[in-house]
Amino acid sequence: MAENADGQEKTEEPSEKKLREAREKGDIARSRELTTFLMVISAALFLYFFGPGMMASFEQIMVSAMSLDRDHIYDLKKAVDLIMGMAAAALLMILPFLIVMLAVAVIGSSLLGGFNFSVKALAPKFEKLNPLKGIKRMVSMQALMELLKALAKFSLVLLVAVTFIYFVFGELLSLGLEAEKQALAHAAKIIIEAFIVVSLALIVVAIIDVPFQLWQHQNKLKMTKQEVKEEFKQQEGNPEVKARIRAIQREMSQKRMMQKVPEADVIVTNPTHFAVALSYKPNKMSAPIVLAMGADFQALQIRTLANENDVAIIEAPALARALYYNAEIDQPIPDGLFRAVAAVLAYVFSLRDGRNASFDPENLFIPPDLKQEP
Repeated sequence: MAENADGQEKTEEPSEKKLREAREKGDIARSRELTTFLMVISAALFLYFFGPGMMASFEQIMVSAMSLDRDHIYDLKKAVDLIMGMAAAALLMILPFLIVMLAVAVIGSSLLGGFNFSVKALAPKFEKLNPLKGIKRMVSMQALMELLKALAKFSLVLLVAVTFIYFVFGELLSLGLEAEKQALAHAAKIIIEAFIVVSLALIVVAIIDVPFQLWQHQNKLKMTKQEVKEEFKQQEGNPEVKARIRAIQREMSQKRMMQKVPEADVIVTNPTHFAVALSYKPNKMSAPIVLAMGADFQALQIRTLANENDVAIIEAPALARALYYNAEIDQPIPDGLFRAVAAVLAYVFSLRDGRNASFDPENLFIPPDLKQEP
């Protein structure tokens, strides 16, 4: 189990902030074995398919180099031009190979952890000059794993190489019986095939190394419980984080509130500025409960939901204002508004039961201390 400098166990998974900071420092999971395998196998396959053409071009360059006339020997300018032409031809010959190797190196190193450029990673780290820390790194678990990987890789490559030589041993002996040019071509073919076979053997090392590097990187970034608490405190103190949390809480609260509108018995409106959803179940509640309320756009949403779910809407401006400013969601209505709300509910329940009823919103009793002027 990993521990920090204080001896506390790192048991918690790294937070997004910890992962982001590590990435900014250039500390991401990398597998050198994967990159090595991709570069070696790419080089082997490139030479297998394009090697004969490159050898033919190289032969032409060498023939040109050896085909000197008197002018090239006694004229320095012509000799320099010949040498520069040979160098340019050689560069053009190997340029595709170099481009492929560069592309594979960049892509291969980015397969694990993605592409990442960090200026902080380029900064000199003087603590690495400390000999004590250097010795500690030499005897660390990381150093032991690297040693084991090197030994395993050497053993695997040696085994594959010896096996390949065993199968082509007869061809190697027959090279001496072939014509010079044919023997050279045959030898090059065997060498490239050996290169490919040995390269494929490295995939075993890469398959083992990739998950190990991912695990090691994740384990290195693990946090102690105290570090998690400290990070949470820092983030909680951030005004932007607090504002975001409050916004999410408001959004969730409004969503829950709107979901309760279809359960209401009546919607009391202003009629356009305010809307308050009330519910009263005589056998379950001692007083009517406020399920939802809102002003302007929210009031429109409440009325829309009420219409969609056949909830009665009653226009009582004074009562709607009093409820909006004095009541609380999921709480019973204020005591002073019982009489007015009871009149509204009696009217709604009468209509629901098919009985004739009258209702005058202007004559509802609203206590002076709860009344709100329009």
